[in-house]
Amino acid sequence: MHLDRLMHYIAGGCPPGGARTYPGCRDQRPPRAALPVLLPGQLYFALESKVWTGGMGFYDQTDVGEMPARAYLITPEQFSDIAAQEMHEQPGQDLDLTPALRLGSVSLGPGRYETLVCPGQIDGYPVLTFTAPWRRADAEVTRPSAAYLRNFASGLHEAHGWSTEETAEYLGARPGVAGAWTTEAIMDALSTETPGGAPES
Repeated sequence: MHLDRLMHYIAGGCPPGGARTYPGCRDQRPPRAALPVLLPGQLYFALESKVWTGGMGFYDQTDVGEMPARAYLITPEQFSDIAAQEMHEQPGQDLDLTPALRLGSVSLGPGRYETLVCPGQIDGYPVLTFTAPWRRADAEVTRPSAAYLRNFASGLHEAHGWSTEETAEYLGARPGVAGAWTTEAIMDALSTETPGGAPES
């Protein structure tokens, strides 16, 4: 949800605290617009992040509930290049987005962020993102780190203007966090400032 982090995917470079330097997109213009959105489905945490340690964030569009996110108006070429970088591939090849737009989701591979998802439209523009090929019910959820929760919290504040209390309540109910973090522990973690912007994987 952080614009400055997205710009490292678009313009290239290493975000503060990051472990990867991104080559950037062929088209390095910033997004034409950005707005907060609520997507159908749920955020959950699973697997193990190489950078953050602890669970990584994934999106299950078939699950009950809503997931706060941020929509950026970019070109199909930019989306293809951003997705390639998150899939640990070199940007430069346009993805065929037609199957995802028609079916709602399509897996390009077995990787953690290799499934394209189209949960709807905004003003006639398709909303596209990428996540894991499995469903939340099939995943073994894992506890995310405090640093990763802080990264989500700052993104929710930047995109949606959420308070620390709202963020702690929301994150505390997510699979992987619920039962592993108490509300008090989440509040303590979110009140501790650390550099943000590192990648999930």
